[in-house]
Formats: sequence, C-alpha cells, structure tokens
Amino acid sequence: MSTKKIFVIVFVLGLMGCKSGTKDNTADSDEWADMDQKEIDLYSGLEFEMPKIQLPVFPDNRVNIVDFGAKGDGISDNSLAFEQAIEQVSGRGGGRVVIPRGIWKTGPIILKSNINLHAEKGALVVFDDDFDKYPLIATSFEGLETYRCLSPIYGNNLENIAITGEGIFDGSGGSWRAVKKSKMPPPQWKALVKSGGVLSDDEDTWYPSEMSKKGDVAGNFNVPDFDTKEEHEAIKDFLRPVMVSLIGCKKVLLDGPTFQNSPAWNLHPLMCEDVTLRNLTIRNPWYSQNGDGLDLESCKNAAIYNCSFDVGDDAICFKSGKNEDGLKRAMPTENVIVKNNVVYHGHGGFVVGSEMSGGVKNVHISKCTFIGTDCGLRFKSTRGRGGVVENIYISEINMIDIPTEAIRFNLYYGGDSPIPDEDQTGLNTNGGEMVAVSRTTPIFRNIYMKNITAVGGGAAAFFQGLPEMKLKNIHMENVVLEAKNGITLIDASDISMINMTVLQREGSALTLFNTNGLNLDGFKAPKDSVPVFRVFGEESRNIVIKNSKLNMDAWKLSAEVDAKVITIN
Repeated sequence: MSTKKIFVIVFVLGLMGCKSGTKDNTADSDEWADMDQKEIDLYSGLEFEMPKIQLPVFPDNRVNIVDFGAKGDGISDNSLAFEQAIEQVSGRGGGRVVIPRGIWKTGPIILKSNINLHAEKGALVVFDDDFDKYPLIATSFEGLETYRCLSPIYGNNLENIAITGEGIFDGSGGSWRAVKKSKMPPPQWKALVKSGGVLSDDEDTWYPSEMSKKGDVAGNFNVPDFDTKEEHEAIKDFLRPVMVSLIGCKKVLLDGPTFQNSPAWNLHPLMCEDVTLRNLTIRNPWYSQNGDGLDLESCKNAAIYNCSFDVGDDAICFKSGKNEDGLKRAMPTENVIVKNNVVYHGHGGFVVGSEMSGGVKNVHISKCTFIGTDCGLRFKSTRGRGGVVENIYISEINMIDIPTEAIRFNLYYGGDSPIPDEDQTGLNTNGGEMVAVSRTTPIFRNIYMKNITAVGGGAAAFFQGLPEMKLKNIHMENVVLEAKNGITLIDASDISMINMTVLQREGSALTLFNTNGLNLDGFKAPKDSVPVFRVFGEESRNIVIKNSKLNMDAWKLSAEVDAKVITIN
C-alpha cells in the first residue's frame, strides 16, 4: 500500500468517532416520519404559513451491496457493486440499498429516483481519492454556473430519494484540499508532505498535485473566470467537489448518517423541494477551506433539525445564487424550519449569504446552540448581489465563546465600510457614499429575534446596511449579550430593542451611525459605561428610550447630531 494511502486511512480514522442515541427510524413507509414529527412538534410556533413537507415513500424492496460482490475490506473498489445495486432496485420501482458494517471504498455514487441508500451502524463508506474517477460536469458552486468535479454522492432531477441509517460517509477531503503549513502540527505536516503531492514555491502550502497548484493563483478564487470547459480541465484537481450534490430533486430525506471530511461543502441541496435533514452529524476539519456543513440553495419547503455540526466554514448556510446568475435563476430559499441543532465549530452558526441574489424568505430558526463558532447569527451580502432577505424569525438561541460577533449583519461583505473608530474620536467614512438603487441592490428587512443569550463573545452585535438601502425593521426582544464590545448599528432604520441587556466589558454598549428610528424599551447596560451610547451621522434621528434608568448623561453625540433627535420617556 502506498504511503499516500496509509496517510489517508490514518486521517480517516482520526476523524471517525462513535455516535450514540440516534433512533433507528428507517422503515420503508412514512409512519415513522409522522411519529418523529409529533415528538418534536416541528411545525409548532411557526410565524408564517407553510405546507407540510412531503417525505419520500419507498416500496418494500431491498438489496445488500454484498450481493453484488462488494467487499468491506477498505481496499477493494466497490463502485460497480453500488451501481448495480442501485440499478436493480430502481428497476423494481425503488426501495432500499443496504450498506452493512465494514469499510467500503468506492468511486462516486449516482443516485436514482425512489432509492433509499441505507448505511447500517458500523458502515464506513470511504470515497476513492483517485481524481480521475470524478470527471468535470456543468454545475453550480458558490452561486455561479461553472464546471466542477463530480460529487461523491450525486443526484439530478430525482424524486423520492433518501440517505438513512447510522453509518458514516467520508469524502476523503484531505486528499483534495490544499493545506497551509501553519494549520498543522509539525509531525502531521511532515507526514502529509511525505504522502505525495507538491509544495508551493515558498514551501508553506501543500497541494495534492501540480494541477491543483496551477489552479490556486490570484484571481481564480474558487470559481475561475473561465469561458470553456477546456480551461477548467487544465486545473481540474483544483475544482474540488461538494460531497453530496442534489440538484432539482423532490422529496429528499437525509436521516441518521454522519457526513464528514468533504472535499469542499458537505451537503448542497440546490433547487430542491420538500427537503428533510435530521439526526445528522456533519464534520470537517477546522482548517478545511470551503468546508461548509450545509448549503441550502434555492430550495423550497425544508426542515433541518436534531443535527450536529463541527466544520471548517459556515455550518448551516442559506443561499440562492450569486449576482447575475442568481438574479437570472430567481429562485429564493423559502419556507424553512431550523430546530434543535448544535454547532461546535464553524465560521458561522446560522448564516444567510453572501450568495443570496434570488432571495431568502420565511425562515424559522429556534432552539439551537452555538459553541465557539467564529460568528453566531451571520447575514452577509454586498452591492451587486440584489435579492431580498425577509421574514426571518429567530428564537431560543444560546451561544458561548463566539470570538467575533454573536449577531452580525454586513452588507459590505468583502468591501469597505464606514465604521466608528475604536478611540471614539471620529469616523472612517471610506465606502460610505450612496449609490443608485437598482435590481442589484440587496435588501434585508423584517428580521425578528427573541429569547437569545450569548456570553463570552468578542462583540455583542454588528448591524451594517448600505447608505442607499438601510437594514430595515429589525426587532430584538428578551436578548442578553455579554461580550468584550457592545452593539454597533450603521445605516439602519426602524430598529426595536425590547428588554435588551448588553454587558460589554469595554467601550460603549451601543454605537449608532446614520440610524433612523430606534426604539429602546427596557434597555440595560453597565452603569459605569462612559458613555453608554454614542451617536454619529447626520441621518441619526428618531431615537426613543423608555423604561430605562439611563438619561442624557449616558449619551455622547457627535457634532452633526442634535440632542433633539433623542426622546427619553
């Protein structure tokens, strides 16, 4: 066995973990699904009308991949066995393809309609790291139409599909991803270099191949600006696939398995309808670039609940296409329930954007816990994206040790912005100029947050709209945020903070810049903050504070702000 293979197996075993407490609700009917939904009362407390998500139903046919010559020795190639098993069940009208205990090496698995791919407890499916088995296909990545390597699990325009059981699917992502030397301890770095691949000219980055290194140049980013498939072929190894790609599918169920170590994003349902994701464990190494857990893109009627995430990028992320490609598609992500999930690591716990050109609307997020994610609730976009994000309802969220902001809205994602200086002496107004509103102007409005607690953070919250399109109608109620720094509001309007407690350790509790219409009712902050509130910008006005012991002595206004804009009741 080659040194590279040994390294990959060691890497896989290091990622594997034991999983307990998952219910074996895998009967081939919808009765078990209805029972589970009653247990968690999935649809209770929804703030918008939403149809019940339709679940897949399968005939009582089943085959075992062993019957087609599969060997669970971790060495044999079982690609043909998977293909034949799926083909036979499909030919019978659908049913279950069983993966028993063992280590099952395989190339890409192409799903068909009416197939339930069921990995039993103790089953580990390891996808082959032979890049030649993953041809380039036309697809979408990061919201753009492009070419990408075929995903390890792939389904296109299917109906009634499921991946169930308590097994593990491992994408062999360590064989695909470039890795910086600083991301690994010396022994692990040394082993990686010995496994093969090539180093960057400065020897600080490992690549799996020369083709991968060639693709990683300035300007390429993750979606190269190429016109032809031939151009993409020249850097094919650089075009890492998402692990599970489901495009245009209906009645999708993922229930029970672990998905880990993906080459890029882990799960990517795109333009799907009636999607249920539950009881999943989703993991990637913390240093895995583009190692998102879930990217739900332009999907309708979906639920994500009872899942655990520990990933290298955004954990639960909603998207709907990017720039002109997303505007042309014009398919929002809408009618989604997110409940009872835990995120242990990731760039964001729950994220919208930045590719949201088709819009995101009617989303309920509740009873989730974020532990040490870089950011907690994260909303991001920028000029040129367009799209409307609205009717987002967030409640009963607990966060701890969030190093940046517990709550962050940024419509200058990747660009300059006007931000108050830390020394409280002035403003950096770069990027603060108003531009004309057009179809490419992103809109974020009607966001409701209540019963949220975050402790041990870097900053309580950061809200930043655009001068020409302010964040509008953000409502926060019964929220406690403890962090090093307080809340910043830039280019926002119609903001309500009811029974809000900000426990910042440094600086002011609340800083405003060009914020019009702020209602503070029962706002609490440390009394020794000097000042508690800072206000900048000639557009800052209509500020009302009531049911608070904080008077005008708590406010510091810049020269362009008249004290009359503040009313204290």
